[in-house]
Amino acid sequence: MGVVHTLHFFFGIFGNATALFLFLAPIITFKRVIQNRSTEQFSGLPYVMTLLNCLLSAWYGLPFVSPNNLLVSTINGTGAVIETIYVLIFIAFAPSKEKKKISTLLLLVLTVFAAVALVSMLALHGSKRKLFCGIAATIFSIIMYGSPLSIIRLVIKTKSVEFMPFFLSLFVFLCGASWFAFGLLGKDPFVAIPNGFGFGLGTVQLILYAIYCEKKGFTKKSTFDESLTTGNVKSHQEEKQSSNNNKSKLEQV
Repeated sequence: MGVVHTLHFFFGIFGNATALFLFLAPIITFKRVIQNRSTEQFSGLPYVMTLLNCLLSAWYGLPFVSPNNLLVSTINGTGAVIETIYVLIFIAFAPSKEKKKISTLLLLVLTVFAAVALVSMLALHGSKRKLFCGIAATIFSIIMYGSPLSIIRLVIKTKSVEFMPFFLSLFVFLCGASWFAFGLLGKDPFVAIPNGFGFGLGTVQLILYAIYCEKKGFTKKSTFDESLTTGNVKSHQEEKQSSNNNKSKLEQV
């Protein structure tokens, strides 16, 4: 029993560390947004949805909702703060139409979280409270982990991992694996199920990376080579045209 408790705690700490790397991964994106003072073509939806997931998971991990899951609350509480900062930066620099859309979604997210929290506190008790909050957290955890599916489809279509960073895929795998083990050891399906899904997706991403990693950057190189060739042809044509013009002027003189 002591060994199980120790492993449970270890995977919780390891899960906190790997999840923190995942939450901090978009810093580069938002540094670019601030520098350019524009959200460009980036979408704010993933950050709003991740915020809702963090809020619900942090609430689920509190002792009066589910015992022995405080480590779930610590990392998701941290994640909620980080994602809130991302969303506010996005709203600050987004075009007016996108600003209204993300602001509305943020209000909806806060309303959903408030409703779940109030219902669980005022209408439910004991195992029913844990079941209600666990189902809500599980649904949005799966949605969060499912966001890379479009990237996986792109990798298979292009046969290139250019748009699937290795370390991001690695930390999805490690985060999913650690929290999956944490859920199994704690006999908590609401932690094990969504993170088992994330562990599986992370595994798929790493397998695809191993298959297509040699083709990383091929598209960029091809485009670069093509632009060089086009540029050289254009320069040669301009040089030839300039020479012909000079020759015509001399003939006229």
